[in-house]
Amino acid sequence: MAPISMYSKDEKVLCFHHEILYDAKILDVRHKDSTDKKSPFEYQVHYKGWKNTWDDWVLEDRLRKHTEDNRELASNLRREAEASFRLKNTKITAKKRAGSDRDSVRDSEERGSVPSRGTKRARDSEIEKEESFNIRPSVRVVMPDNLKSLLVDDWEQVTKNQCVVSLPAKYPVRQILQDWHEEELPKRSGSSADEDVLEEVVAGIQEYFDKCLDKILLYRHERPQYRGLRKKFEAATGELADKGPIDVYGAEHLIRLFSTMPELIAQTNMDMQATNRLREEISKLSMWLSKNSEKYFATSYQPAESTH
Repeated sequence: MAPISMYSKDEKVLCFHHEILYDAKILDVRHKDSTDKKSPFEYQVHYKGWKNTWDDWVLEDRLRKHTEDNRELASNLRREAEASFRLKNTKITAKKRAGSDRDSVRDSEERGSVPSRGTKRARDSEIEKEESFNIRPSVRVVMPDNLKSLLVDDWEQVTKNQCVVSLPAKYPVRQILQDWHEEELPKRSGSSADEDVLEEVVAGIQEYFDKCLDKILLYRHERPQYRGLRKKFEAATGELADKGPIDVYGAEHLIRLFSTMPELIAQTNMDMQATNRLREEISKLSMWLSKNSEKYFATSYQPAESTH
């Protein structure tokens, strides 16, 4: 079956160039292989405000419809990229200073008045590990300000007030993801590839959440509560029998997962294209959750001792 073009000539779109979505216009449409009408479409785009020399032929996966949601995503991605750039510059400056310090240590070493060489080698090894980690693909999830505030409030409740979220949550992670899926799916009804990506992302987040909750997402005071719930999950009978974390924990713990995504994805073998797409999808979910925060974060806390 021949593919159907999702975009048309002269259409205003948003187009990815590296990690940022830019305003663009489609100048032309053609099959990638002119001799094969079943080959995928590619689109010649002109980036708004850029010289014509930047015009480019791109495949469909680089393009997004010019919708309000996608424009908001583009704005957020740009802000996150700018913040990341500033942070990177800060790290570079710090490393230059560290390099200067190491030179000073080397000079002192020649004078015979430095710490042991083992200490210096260990420090250099740590720097090499950090540099190796930083070159791996990562996912800088767009986290709206109100979710950042909720993340801090949650941290204070658990670590300072020694409280835990009352569980089961009114809207557990499975329900939240299902609600987002139902709202997002109609926006992708014209593209089976986009629908498949949505399905994969929802399934992936569910799996990540189940596997990461105990090992990464929980604070110390929450672990007794989790152990009690785990026994109920594994029981033969009861309302939580055969259930799991995504059926009990809610939005507070879900955004903790979002905040740890850069480190988690850096440990996978995902290529840059897949990493960027995952970042885009989770950012969309994060923005949607932000808009619906009053519904999904209407959660109470209770003293940790009461769950023992």
